[in-house]
Amino acid sequence: MNIVESRNITEDIKATVLPTIGTVSIHALKKGNKIRLNKKEYLSIPSSFIAFLVGFIDGDGYIQVTRSTKGFITIKLVISIHLDDISTLQYMHSVLKIGKITVYSDVKNPRCKLIINRTDLQEVFFPLLIHHGIFFLTDTRRAQFDLAMLILKQDIKVYDEIPFVRTISSLHLKEAPQTAEAYRIHVLLFEAFKLVFNTNRKIDTEKGLYNQFSVCSKADIQTVINFFSFKGFHPLIGLKSLQYLK
Repeated sequence: MNIVESRNITEDIKATVLPTIGTVSIHALKKGNKIRLNKKEYLSIPSSFIAFLVGFIDGDGYIQVTRSTKGFITIKLVISIHLDDISTLQYMHSVLKIGKITVYSDVKNPRCKLIINRTDLQEVFFPLLIHHGIFFLTDTRRAQFDLAMLILKQDIKVYDEIPFVRTISSLHLKEAPQTAEAYRIHVLLFEAFKLVFNTNRKIDTEKGLYNQFSVCSKADIQTVINFFSFKGFHPLIGLKSLQYLK
């Protein structure tokens, strides 16, 4: 084997290995977390699942950056849904094999959450997003992701050292496509739904806080289902799947 062949093999190996974003804290390792020396198994997770998960986080999750009691930065990703749909979180957890499911049995609003800690975000989830070229669609989630990536890449440890970036609405690390057909830009996202599903349904603004796209006819609902189920995208799961079957 010559030097060129050896170099090409080495580059191919590096290309198939998920990098770690930033430096994993020694304190995280003291808590029992270990740096994964072999993350190849995560590359077998289908990109359709990652895309499905990112869309789910856009709607029912958030990337939280908070201050610890000692003034340091805490980062975690949280997906919060009704307890009736806990099977969805269990499915996500079974595929990702990271994070922890917590149940909040409040009588009025029982919830369940899948919480992924900073170390798992650094070693697995964020690298998977970059590897597959998948990113968030809403401005809020994109800004949360970009802020978290900035903190990790620049190894910012103290919370008070990041106020200058907290006022920036978005620090896009990856630019979104510039066409409505790609339905990536937040401003055009809901209008693009109408193009994709071939409908003239009005886009409603609920309480001045968020947009809502809805369809009610059997034909339109089936068109939406087909989009997710028969074109290589991730199918419906959990409570939404049960509701559709019913």
